[in-house]
Amino acid sequence: MNEDVLKKVQSNPKFIELVHKKTSYGWKMSIIMLVIYYGFILTLAFDPTLLGTPIAAGSVITIGIPIGVFIIVSAFLLTGIYVRKANSEFDTLNQQIVEEARK
Repeated sequence: MNEDVLKKVQSNPKFIELVHKKTSYGWKMSIIMLVIYYGFILTLAFDPTLLGTPIAAGSVITIGIPIGVFIIVSAFLLTGIYVRKANSEFDTLNQQIVEEARK
């Protein structure tokens, strides 16, 4: 990459905005997923019988099964939310930066 183009991109206010938005949004999404996952792990560590409790009397399904499904589904949902934001807002900013750098 040409050094002038690189400096032009790095000094562009939209590039700085893009980096800030991607970083902060990525951290927020990561923290949400880590809270969900480690909440599950800490529950297993400190109260394992809670997750082994049947949902209803005589039921084979325990509370841990829907919670486990929730963790898996939340990972997919958070990924989808991030991708949607990246494809709309982040890609728009990226395209504007590229167009301005070509000038």
